[in-house]
Amino acid sequence: MTPEQVKLVQSSFKKVEPIAEQAGDIFYNRLFEIAPEVRPMFPDEMSNQKSKLMSMLGAAVNNLHQVDVIIPAVQDLGRKHVDYGVKDEHYQPVGEALIFTLEKGLGDDFTPEVKDAWLTTYTTLQAVMTKAAAEVTAPVDKKGFFGRMFG
Repeated sequence: MTPEQVKLVQSSFKKVEPIAEQAGDIFYNRLFEIAPEVRPMFPDEMSNQKSKLMSMLGAAVNNLHQVDVIIPAVQDLGRKHVDYGVKDEHYQPVGEALIFTLEKGLGDDFTPEVKDAWLTTYTTLQAVMTKAAAEVTAPVDKKGFFGRMFG
């Protein structure tokens, strides 16, 4: 990411923060519309989840200028998502929902340059998460004979 892209992402996110609750609604409504198969991964009551999303986005965006600070947290997030059942193919609709949310939330301020900066940011963070997730060993099936005996 270029320093200019970092500035664009950070300044545009400042415009989204005041509408964080609505942005969370837009994001998850869009995500579940385009990828209904991910809905079971989330709780029925989504207000806490929406808050977590905006908080995580805020932390990542606010520290983009010092990416070495956020990489370990992004890696941990990628590893944790394995336990939720997240697969590599789930990241595409999440990215689409994020861009849709930003477009709706920013309106005319969502310029092609801002969109490109966000796409670069998301692609970069997605790559870190998926790489970390790939390093997680698959959970052991405890339903088999040995699992019942020793699990």
